[in-house]
Amino acid sequence: MKPFTTLSQELLADYRIFRLRKDRCRSPRTQGEHDFYVLEADSWVNVVALTPDEQIILIEQYRFGVGQITLEMPGGIIDPGETPLEAAARELIEETGYQADAISVLGHVDPNPAILNNRCYTALALGCRNIAGQSLDEKEDIAVRLLPIADVPQLLASGQITHALVWAAYLHYDLWKKKQGSAR
Repeated sequence: MKPFTTLSQELLADYRIFRLRKDRCRSPRTQGEHDFYVLEADSWVNVVALTPDEQIILIEQYRFGVGQITLEMPGGIIDPGETPLEAAARELIEETGYQADAISVLGHVDPNPAILNNRCYTALALGCRNIAGQSLDEKEDIAVRLLPIADVPQLLASGQITHALVWAAYLHYDLWKKKQGSAR
């Protein structure tokens, strides 16, 4: 198996939160040339944020893509020059007013590598304490919810959490938690 050869790239549109690019590529198998369309998007981070008493900090917000209020983990775009850890700490405090004693990156996923070029990182924030009010931008309206971390599998199974990248973040957390248990 060999990758396609990119012959040219053309930016077709820029919509602030994503850009549309056309790539002209050559197939390594047939040598045929084909156009492929890529959505360029900034990478982002989801934060599995836990309080000292094992409460997970979740947020509710209206999502325009599905036209519904969704239950999610705090998170957002990684700004230019930021690391995933820096973005996780910033998003956590902006969206929830909570700050963590320790933050680490558990992993990342490629949201849809068929058409997207970005990554979604999962950060684990431990020892979270409320230190401030929210600092939302003018387009955000977010409610903070604290629930036992043990409730998350049922929230996923019942369809109360439907965001695929939140599922991925919980899977990163679950794998990390199992690894911690086996290390004892």
